[in-house]
Amino acid sequence: MNSFPHVNIIDGKAAAARVLAEVRDEVSDLKSAGLHPALAVVLVGSDPASQVYVRNKVLRAEETGICSLEHKLPADTREDALLALIERLNGDPAVNGILVQLPLPRHIDENRVLQAIDPLKDVDGFHSENVGGLSQGREVLTPCTPAGCMRLLRDTCGDLAGKHAVVIGRSNIVGKPMAALLLQAHCSVTVVHSKSANLRELCRQADIVVAAVGRPRLVDADWLKSGAVVIDVGINRIDEGGRSRLVGDVNFDSALGVVSAITPVPGGVGPMTIAFLMKNTLAAARLQHPALHSQPKLPEAPCPSIS
Repeated sequence: MNSFPHVNIIDGKAAAARVLAEVRDEVSDLKSAGLHPALAVVLVGSDPASQVYVRNKVLRAEETGICSLEHKLPADTREDALLALIERLNGDPAVNGILVQLPLPRHIDENRVLQAIDPLKDVDGFHSENVGGLSQGREVLTPCTPAGCMRLLRDTCGDLAGKHAVVIGRSNIVGKPMAALLLQAHCSVTVVHSKSANLRELCRQADIVVAAVGRPRLVDADWLKSGAVVIDVGINRIDEGGRSRLVGDVNFDSALGVVSAITPVPGGVGPMTIAFLMKNTLAAARLQHPALHSQPKLPEAPCPSIS
């Protein structure tokens, strides 16, 4: 129970459900126009966490009406075999999105694999063409977690223009694209990291704090300005009182006494990441078929099968 009733604990599950409902409606429209959006998910090996992530992604795809095409490969799959599969998926017009679940086995060059994906099918938004396009403000596929964070911020704050945002962490997956999206929303943006001086003081100036550094409970109440909005991207498993639990990069309990809104862990950013993967699959289908909206509606196309 929230003992600070004035604090908005941002419900990522409810927000994700709204996003998925929007995707479901848009998928229905595309099907009526003759296009059945399809997402190919490639899993190499049997990492337990990756298997859970892939299963959840497949379930969300099914819920929204997106075809899910699973490719499960053994851990000893050669890099050239994986690249050949990606080439086939790139050339398959029935596949709109390609996701290669990370991490990959150590013998496979992760960057080479990500760069092999067609940028128009890169639903993770990791291809350098999409990364560059994001920094230029072009319409490209954007990493799912930062996109989900932006939706939570807009739903919570409305217009973000003029607000000072501090992003803690500079990863290619979250920190850097998050900063680019906040700049597009006309925020003043500061990115801080392990080499930043006066880290706590910089954070205390922020109207918005996005924590994405992977250090459990790093951000305490004395890092936060009164009334700040906090988006906690961190997911850290710790042992506490003999039990394992998930916590974020923010000390949630202490932050409640200071902030105006905060995401919990779990149940905050996590559900939005998968919801925006579905949103990206839909966006990819539209980018690949720019004239579709002007075409007459056709009978619904079947979901393609895996050969």
